[in-house]
Amino acid sequence: MERPSNPAVTELVRQACMALPEVTERLSHGECTWFVRGKKVFVQMSDHHHDDRLGFWCAAPQGVMAELVEQEPERFFRPPYVGVKGWLGVSLDVADLDWEEIAAIVRDAYRQIAPAKLTALLDET
Repeated sequence: MERPSNPAVTELVRQACMALPEVTERLSHGECTWFVRGKKVFVQMSDHHHDDRLGFWCAAPQGVMAELVEQEPERFFRPPYVGVKGWLGVSLDVADLDWEEIAAIVRDAYRQIAPAKLTALLDET
């Protein structure tokens, strides 16, 4: 049985990730996943993999996941496996997605994983 999917939404997440320095994409655990320098994951799609939602999981600054999940549980969630490490789940099934906000969340995830030389490139633009 195929899982439901929204290729247009995945493409928008892809664009946000691939706009960052030295990012690569490949499948990991059956999901589109983005890596810094091909090694460290910073964003992974979750296309109805563990539940009935379309979203992504990403690295987040300390304390952010708990705060966002408490404030807006319809938009943010604690993902399985990596939530214990503070990773954030972002639901993409909600109406009126704010793609500027999502791009900012992706950049914050990148900053958590990328080395300082690469994050400095973000500050130059």
